[in-house]
Amino acid sequence: MELKRVVITGLGALTPLGHDVNSFWSALKIGASGAVPITKFDTTQFKTTFACELKNYQALDYFDRKEARKTDPFTQYALIAAEEAIKDAQLQFEGLDRHRCGVIWSSGNGGIYTFDQELKAYAAEGRPRFSPFFVPKILIDTPSGAISIKHGLKGANYCPVSACASSTTALIDAFNYIRLDKADLMVTGGSEAPITESGIGGFGAMKALSTRNDSPQTASRPFDKDRDGFVMGEGASALILESLEHALARGANIYGEIVGGGMTADAYHATATHPEGEGALRGMQLALDEAGISAQTLDYINAHATSTSVGDLSELVAIRNLLGEDTKPWIGATKSMSGHLLGAAGALEATICTLSVFHDLLPPTINIESLDPAVPSDLKITPAKALPGTVDYAMSNTFGFGGHNATIIIKKYV
Repeated sequence: MELKRVVITGLGALTPLGHDVNSFWSALKIGASGAVPITKFDTTQFKTTFACELKNYQALDYFDRKEARKTDPFTQYALIAAEEAIKDAQLQFEGLDRHRCGVIWSSGNGGIYTFDQELKAYAAEGRPRFSPFFVPKILIDTPSGAISIKHGLKGANYCPVSACASSTTALIDAFNYIRLDKADLMVTGGSEAPITESGIGGFGAMKALSTRNDSPQTASRPFDKDRDGFVMGEGASALILESLEHALARGANIYGEIVGGGMTADAYHATATHPEGEGALRGMQLALDEAGISAQTLDYINAHATSTSVGDLSELVAIRNLLGEDTKPWIGATKSMSGHLLGAAGALEATICTLSVFHDLLPPTINIESLDPAVPSDLKITPAKALPGTVDYAMSNTFGFGGHNATIIIKKYV
């Protein structure tokens, strides 16, 4: 069986740096930070008081009051990003075989906002007056269903969950569905709305979050010797994947081509990464093998790099071992600007890699004031300013609690 080529024809994003792809990309290029003091709840009793929130987001700007009341923010974010991607791809589903168009959408936490609100109301009232929308609002697969219902898409529809690797897992699954000729088109991506009392409190209790409350915009500092944890982010990103044949037949604009993906398990620890990055290395190598290229062919690696003490270094050890003697690719950490969108991070960073390939531009890594001396000296970390340069191949890494590793490779379309 001849495998189909899979291309990216539409992008959507709702992020702490902008509510659409163009504004997000513009902010990213100049090294803007999305971190601000949290406005969603009173943080007086919390160790971390800031996050990468969406700015000036109002559900009623996108939905009528009834629809907004029936959906958790993570589903709203998904619908908004998916709608932008669908419009960007200039899709007219009426002329397509909707049975071969599907949705694979992911999240790590689902409707955690609704869960918090309903349980607080129950605790306050002492009576189980739960909303009839409670269950569908919290289910992690609700966005995939909502997107398919809105557009009448009747192909494969589900939600893979692999913690912070979730949306990269979704992308790899969508890639494989099309590659194996089980679908012509997939709407895929991830969304997350975790800036809640339990989200900030829970990750804070694990000492995973930065507590640099006096300087939120410099708090996310991957690879810096003084990094002290990640900065929570929220939002969504969507990608339209199609078979090359299908995209060409409808005259679609093509941003890039997905050529490989790799998924592995560390089988090591519930939350910590393997110290030598053993699983990460295998996942990256699987992606390269599937793409049919060597590590030296890569131009850019968007690292998972959350700004944690152990995770950043274990990934760089894996990358160093992957590259061998050649250290050609630039390594970037865009979470320094966007924050960590947890289950949606992979989709957002795949979007970044797609734009990097399309525009031949390497996004910056900000807030490195003093590089950790343990970082291998021959690795090239992107500076605080964007760099123009040919980007024919970009790799995106995402790693999740439980030892989930997912890597995807995006190639310039020619």
